Amino acid sequence: MNNFQIPNSLIPDNDAERINKLHAYDILDTPEEDTFNKIAILAAQIFNTPIAQVTFVDEERVFFKSNISPLQATQIDRKDSFCSIAILNSNVTLFENMLNVPELADNPFVLMENGVRFYAGAPLKTPEGLQLGTVCVLDVEPKEVTAQQLQMLETLSSIAMDELELRLATRKAIRTQTDMMNRIVHDLKNPNTTISLSAELIKKKADDPKIVADFADRIKRAATSVLGSLNNLLDLSQSENASFRLNSQEIDVAGILETIKKNFELIASQKQQTVEISCNCSTVILADTIRLQEAFENLLSNALKYAYPNTTIFINVSTIDNQIIIEFKDQGQGLLEEDMSKLFTKFARLSAIPTGKEHSNGLGLSIVKMLVELHHGKVWAESDGKDKGASFFIALPVS
Repeated sequence: MNNFQIPNSLIPDNDAERINKLHAYDILDTPEEDTFNKIAILAAQIFNTPIAQVTFVDEERVFFKSNISPLQATQIDRKDSFCSIAILNSNVTLFENMLNVPELADNPFVLMENGVRFYAGAPLKTPEGLQLGTVCVLDVEPKEVTAQQLQMLETLSSIAMDELELRLATRKAIRTQTDMMNRIVHDLKNPNTTISLSAELIKKKADDPKIVADFADRIKRAATSVLGSLNNLLDLSQSENASFRLNSQEIDVAGILETIKKNFELIASQKQQTVEISCNCSTVILADTIRLQEAFENLLSNALKYAYPNTTIFINVSTIDNQIIIEFKDQGQGLLEEDMSKLFTKFARLSAIPTGKEHSNGLGLSIVKMLVELHHGKVWAESDGKDKGASFFIALPVS
C-alpha cells in the first residue's frame, strides 16, 4: 500500500521559509549524537528494518543526523531522497513496495543492487508547521506495517523535534547571557576611564582642595554610573527574554545632555576636544532617565572616540512634527557607503578607527538602537563621506 500521491514538483511553495528555519536550528553538518541515534535505533526495532535515519532536507541535499544503515554516508542529493517526498506530506509517508510506485522506478536507490523496497517517514514539524526532515525507516524487502507502528513513528519524530527545540532554546539562553556580559563590560568602560583619570589628577593636585573636591565628585558620579550598570544587568537577568520595563516619567532632555557633557569632560580633554550643546526648544518628554542617558552616553562616547583631536562635538536639539530630534555631530572620519548597512548591528566593524587608540567592541550603536526603540523612537546616521564627519540622530515622541 502506498498512502501518498507523489506530486510533479518536490519543492514546496514555502521552501525558502522552511530552509531558513532549518538553518536557524544549526543542526546541519553536526556530528552524530546519542539522542538522535537512539531515536533511529528505536524506529528500526519497531519496524524490524535494517535502516533507520533522522534526516534534514536542505536546499540541494538531505543531511543524515543519524544513519543506522550499511550505507556509510552523511548526505545524499535531495532529488534522490525519499525524504524529499515525505516532507510534502503532513502525515507519515508510506511506500510498502517501491516497485509498485511508477514515479520511483528510476530512483537510483531503487535500481541499485539490493535496492530499497520499503520506506516509511514521519515529518519533523516545527511549531509553525514547517517540515524540516523526517524520522524514517527503510528496507530492501517489501513490508506491511500496522497503524500502531506508523503512530509510533510519528511519536518518535515528535521526540526528535522536541530535542531540536530544546537545543535552540539552550543556545538562545547562552547567547542572551553572553550579550548581557558584553553589554555590562561595554557600559563599565567610560566610568572606569573617568575614575582612573580623576585619580591620577588628584595625585598631581593633592595640595589644591578645590581640584581634589571636583575630581572626587567626578569619581563619585562615575561610581554611581557603575552601580547603575550593574543594576541594569540584574534587571536583564530577571527577565526571560532579556528585556525590561521602562520607568517612564517626565524628564528634561537638555538636563540629561548637560549631565553627560560634564561626565565626559575629562575624557574629551585627553584629545583637546570640546562638546557644545545647542537647544532652543522645549525638551520635556516622557521617558526613562537612566535608559535615555545610556543611549546619549553611547553616542557621545563614539563621537569623541572617532573624532579627531582638537575638534568639537556638537549636540543639537530641535523639534519636528511632534518629535524631539537630538543630533550628535562630530568632525571626524565620516562614514562610507558600506558602513551604513552595518550600523546599529552588534560587533559591527566600520571603516573608521578610534583616533586616540581607544578600544571599541562594536556594541555601542546596537545598544542605542535597542534603547531608543524601547521608547518608540528611531535612530539613524548621516555622513557626506570619508573625513567629512558624521551625524547620529535620535528621534523621540514628545507626547
